[in-house]
Amino acid sequence: MSVTEDKKAKEGGIYETVKIIVQALLLALIVRTFLFQPFNIPSGSMKDTLLIGDYLFVSKYSYGYSRYSFPFGLAPFSGRIWAGEPERGDIAVFKLPRDNSTDYIKRVIGLPGDRIQVKEGVVYINDEPIKRERIDDYIENSGHGGIKRVPRYRETLPNGVSYQTLDLNEHGTHDNTRVYEVPEGHYFMMGDNRDNSTDSRFLAQVGYVPYENLVGRAEILFFSIEDGTPAWMIWKWPWDVRWDRLFRDLHP
Repeated sequence: MSVTEDKKAKEGGIYETVKIIVQALLLALIVRTFLFQPFNIPSGSMKDTLLIGDYLFVSKYSYGYSRYSFPFGLAPFSGRIWAGEPERGDIAVFKLPRDNSTDYIKRVIGLPGDRIQVKEGVVYINDEPIKRERIDDYIENSGHGGIKRVPRYRETLPNGVSYQTLDLNEHGTHDNTRVYEVPEGHYFMMGDNRDNSTDSRFLAQVGYVPYENLVGRAEILFFSIEDGTPAWMIWKWPWDVRWDRLFRDLHP
């Protein structure tokens, strides 16, 4: 092979490598934009359904697409296309209404037109209390070898969706609230860790979430690692990965 032929072969190899990388990046962008977006849990507001260190896939197609479905909110349309209505009890990722750049993840409790209120820790939907029963305590490590027991409840919504909530404080500041009237085109979101969740009960911080702000529905928890351990430290996986949480179905 001549020097010229060798140079052409190397250039062809580089071109093919670059082409494969570009194709892979475009495919990843398409999947992330239209199908599934990975999301990691940064706070304990959804304990014990979701823990800090959980990684999950959010389906972008479940509610259709708005400008917030696209990177940097770049989309040539307003409103929502191929829309799908959220169901009560869905775990949904949405853009925070007051800044439209921060991602939040909460549970859909109130639908458009609903009246929502919390009384003595019990959620009322349209003046009817949802079913709430005491179950076993949630136990977590409080540090230095100690354990902390947190009262845990099972709530069941009118459509039959059931999930667990935590009650850190029996007389929390938002265990008794005003009546919230959910506007049309909006949703009322709450965290499962009721005394440690900034959600729609806080009108100035979150409030009612516009339909357009919904990014997608949590589908599956595919990875989980102890809080404080970065996922890239694979040498710690045998001890720090929460193996019992992997591949949990999150859609009720």
